[in-house]
Amino acid sequence: MIWNPSEGFELGPLTIRFYSLMFVVAFGIGWYIMKRIFIKEGESLEKLDTLFIWTVLATLVGARLGHVFFYDWEYFRNNPMEILLPFKFQPEFHFTGFQGLASHGAAISIIIVMYFYSKKVIKRPLLWVLDRIVIPVACGAIFVRLGNFFNSEIVGNVTTSEFGIKFLRDKYTPSDVISITGINDINSAYSAVITDPKYATFLEQVPLKHPAQLYEAFGYIFVFIILWLLYWKTNYKEKHGLIFGFFLVLLWSVRFAVENVKESQGGIEESLGLFSTGQWLSIPFILVGIVFIFLAEKPLPKDLFNNDVNPDKLF
Repeated sequence: MIWNPSEGFELGPLTIRFYSLMFVVAFGIGWYIMKRIFIKEGESLEKLDTLFIWTVLATLVGARLGHVFFYDWEYFRNNPMEILLPFKFQPEFHFTGFQGLASHGAAISIIIVMYFYSKKVIKRPLLWVLDRIVIPVACGAIFVRLGNFFNSEIVGNVTTSEFGIKFLRDKYTPSDVISITGINDINSAYSAVITDPKYATFLEQVPLKHPAQLYEAFGYIFVFIILWLLYWKTNYKEKHGLIFGFFLVLLWSVRFAVENVKESQGGIEESLGLFSTGQWLSIPFILVGIVFIFLAEKPLPKDLFNNDVNPDKLF
């Protein structure tokens, strides 16, 4: 299979990028999931609007900073203005969009923001919030990886297996195909490499690689289903931290496993060795998740301090 999608589609004067669209879909479905949970829990939907805004900001800012500090600090410490600006200033000024987001950074940021949300807005324990927010987060992770697939980024290692895909846009940059074909329209240039026999040599040079993004998205589908069932079909939601613990173990275990077939993304692996950066960053999340699973406790009854409660019924 040769994978060569355009970056998006035209909508009037605007270009809707598939990667951005996947984020919109992820946040939209996440809002709907949390709406159902809030209704079930008897919480005000006004608090949901605040949660939505805070989560969007936490995800984008955290993911960006995660990429900066975990994967490419050597570059960004010399180009600090590019951290939160969608431009490159070297070797020349041009618009790039935000290239580089790290899910580990988003996870850390969301947890921090949920602490303040639990204290200032919803007035519930932090673990109560985390046990519920991780369900739409797991769903959103599916669409983020699909967005990476559309972008032909975070690809896997070279393979000879039947699952291998030729990521044309991973092999050749837009400037490469324009130089090869002499066609100035980027999408037309890429299409020419595939369809025009005179560029067959260049097409043959594109290696088959694991579609690691799809492997990861597929794994996250099961993570989402498990968390969804734990919340709706069991009493696990009554034990603060239990669903959150399962989320940490399941999601980051999928990430750890898929990293084995991914191309190196750089980062701290260059100094630590043994594992990839994504694996090193996943290990602490998995260990913390195991702790939460074993230490999760059922919260005390709301009427604990009601004088009519028989103490013998508490144990």
